[in-house]
Amino acid sequence: MTDFSHLDHDQQVARLHALAQDALRHWDGDFVGLELIKYRENAVFCATRSDGTRSALRVHRDGYHSEAELRSELTWMEQLAAGGIGVPQIIRTREGEHLAEVRSAALAEPRYVDMLGWLAGSTLGSAEHGLQTDGDIEALFFQAGAVAARIHLNSAQWRQPNEFTRHAWDEEGLIGANPFWGRYWELDLLTPEQRDLLQQARAQARHDLRRYGRHLHNFGMIHADLVPENLLLDGGKLQLIDFDDAGFGWHMFELATALYFCQDDPRLADIEAALLAGYDSVKPLTAEDRASLPLFLALRGTTYLGWVHTRRNSRTAEELAPMLIERACQLAKAYLASRA
Repeated sequence: MTDFSHLDHDQQVARLHALAQDALRHWDGDFVGLELIKYRENAVFCATRSDGTRSALRVHRDGYHSEAELRSELTWMEQLAAGGIGVPQIIRTREGEHLAEVRSAALAEPRYVDMLGWLAGSTLGSAEHGLQTDGDIEALFFQAGAVAARIHLNSAQWRQPNEFTRHAWDEEGLIGANPFWGRYWELDLLTPEQRDLLQQARAQARHDLRRYGRHLHNFGMIHADLVPENLLLDGGKLQLIDFDDAGFGWHMFELATALYFCQDDPRLADIEAALLAGYDSVKPLTAEDRASLPLFLALRGTTYLGWVHTRRNSRTAEELAPMLIERACQLAKAYLASRA
């Protein structure tokens, strides 16, 4: 069987769809429809039952997360839901499990699959097109900041089970020898000047991260992907989807992620002020927290270059690479300038 990574986009989607169809037997219900709605790290399908009920079926990318890491993600989501934070419901299998390992003739390797309740509402935008909403943007980002703070407080108070395990957006995960998303400085699309700039920022960031420190009040479990397409607005209430990148990280990295795809928006200053004010209303920010924002924006930018570097044959990486490189360099320059 042809290696999955060597298939073109449409061939990959066809095989993932076949596996998703096979996976439905692990859940209760008479399923009559299965439609792809998103394919990046994972393939997410809308699974529709005969009574019209919809669910999100996720076929996880091979090798990205272990079974224990996926179970930990879903366990954390259940904990957040119990704390009143709007996240998708975990729909367990017929056997009562969080997820299923599915083997299919469509793929050489098995894949982990889970099912989530369908959340109503509309997203605030996308990575490709930025913010796209007619709502009160300041009110929305105030709410987003408050939700982020509630997540961080909830997680700090939660006693994690012994088997809980997730990756870390820590010093090593961001700028170490082998960052979690890849050695971004080796991306072949970078010019020598761009590579030198990013390495300068990397060296300075190592110093500043150690000075900023890491403790219960500024570091813990974070969603790590509060981008516009993962924020759903339903009747004025903000809900969160896509916890695939969730792990241990600095709280300000969370806020930097929420601002990353708003950098070209003319309302950026108001968006940033609202986000920080919303967070501060629930979990007060220190002067050191606020001063660290350029640092974490720069680090967020480099993670996306690592993502492109390790996924060069994906359609999304190819389309977004020019914008991500330009923005990463802009943020690195702004960060270094803030240190002057």
